[in-house]
Formats: sequence, C-alpha cells, structure tokens
Amino acid sequence: MYLLPATYVDSDAEKIIAYTNDITKGIDNDLERAVALYYRIRDDIAYTPYVDYSDPNVYRASWTLETGIGFCMPKAALLAACARVLGIPARLGFADVKNHITTKRMREFVGSDIMPWHAYTELFLERKWIKATPAFNLELCQKFKIKPLEFDGREDSIFHPFTEEGEKHMEYIRDRGIYADVPLAMILETFKGLNPSAKISDFVKGDFAAEGEAES
Repeated sequence: MYLLPATYVDSDAEKIIAYTNDITKGIDNDLERAVALYYRIRDDIAYTPYVDYSDPNVYRASWTLETGIGFCMPKAALLAACARVLGIPARLGFADVKNHITTKRMREFVGSDIMPWHAYTELFLERKWIKATPAFNLELCQKFKIKPLEFDGREDSIFHPFTEEGEKHMEYIRDRGIYADVPLAMILETFKGLNPSAKISDFVKGDFAAEGEAES
C-alpha cells in the first residue's frame, strides 16, 4: 500500500520518475537518497497557501512538481511519491497545528490561527518510520525568521515550536492520522466549515513570502 502509485501520490507520473532519478543518481543507499530528495523538494518548490483548494489537482504531487509551487499537502505527497519510485515505503501524516506567525490575510481566510490537516511525510528508513516536513523552503524561512527544517533520515523533522528569536511558532494540537494518499473528501469537508464567508476566488493569488516579510 505504501509503495504503490495513488491518485495524489502519483509516483507513476513520468516527470516524478525522472525528477527522482536525477536527484538520486549516484547515491547508493535509501537513507541518503531520502535526504537528497527532502532538501530538493523543500527548496525546489516554493511554499504558498494561495491555491484554489476546491481544485483536486492542487493536492497532486505531479501538479506541484510541474508548477514549482505548493502548500504542505502536495509537497508531502511529492516527497512520498519520489520515495515510492525508489522502493522506499512512504505515507502521509496529518495534524491540526496552531500557527503563531501566520499572516493576517491567512488568519482571516481560515477564520483562526489553527490550520487543519497540515501534512508531512513518513518514510520507512532503517526499519522505522521517520517524519519529514518539506513544506517551508529556505527562502521563506529566512523572510519569516524561522528555523529551516533539517532532515537526516534518522530523526523526525517536524515544525519547530519557536522561531529563531524565541517567539512561538508552531504547535501541534490534534493528530488526524496516517494515510496512503491524500484523504481529499475529509479535507474538503473540514475546509468548508472553516470560514463560510471566505471566497476562495479571492484567495488564490498573492505573495505569501512578501506578506510575511512585511509583517515581521
């Protein structure tokens, strides 16, 4: 189940296979391959929450690879898809998080600073499951003055509770479970109830990094 292509973790997509093989060429063990994939996906794909969440394509690994942008879910799906290409079991984990440094616009859209269904990847390396969170690219971290997440393939890589300046950053408040693919129906049901007055059509464009820099 955690090795097979799926709707959103579409590890059978030709571009994902080529991307994976290019990144891991010449690397001869799974742990080092996973680490190489993590850093490339973290920084190759610019994080943005400004997408049309009603469009199923934005949750797909191949979509975020083709567009070069994505939020936590497709970036986690992309890492899982690339791992599966290499025969590394990979799955998706989800949690609700309280983001203490999100932008004003994002808070207004969601209706609070609690972000439901934050996604990360779990990789099976050296006989155990390891969490990896490739969501925030290095440039974004620098603008928001938060610590970039590192990954060594042996220890969990999840959001830091504090920023580099000691301010509260991210708090995990609810575990939503582990899945082989993005559970889109459940996610959309949650999103619909977040902020009924929000208009997704007004939210799909913007520069999240610039907003964070302006507010810091």
